[in-house]
Amino acid sequence: MEHEQFDTETLKLIKNRLDYIHFIAKRYNSDNPELMDTIESLATVANMFARIKLEELSGKVETKSPQGYIVSRLGNSYSRMKEYEKQKDKGFPDWKL
Repeated sequence: MEHEQFDTETLKLIKNRLDYIHFIAKRYNSDNPELMDTIESLATVANMFARIKLEELSGKVETKSPQGYIVSRLGNSYSRMKEYEKQKDKGFPDWKL
């Protein structure tokens, strides 16, 4: 049998910290919207992973179709990071298609 690498109390702590990060990113969104939206999306994705693992450990699956939710939320952060990279890459053409 495989040894479990997570315990319930640590996962609850992780979820709590991710909730806090999410809250702060939403609260201060007007300071830097692109950055805060990215942080919020990443915290949401990580929180979903933690929630799924908690459900797995408890034997109670409550979250339906988490993969689609995670992929969609991750898409937001990925797109923002790609745009940021383009802005920082001096060799990237200024024109858009």
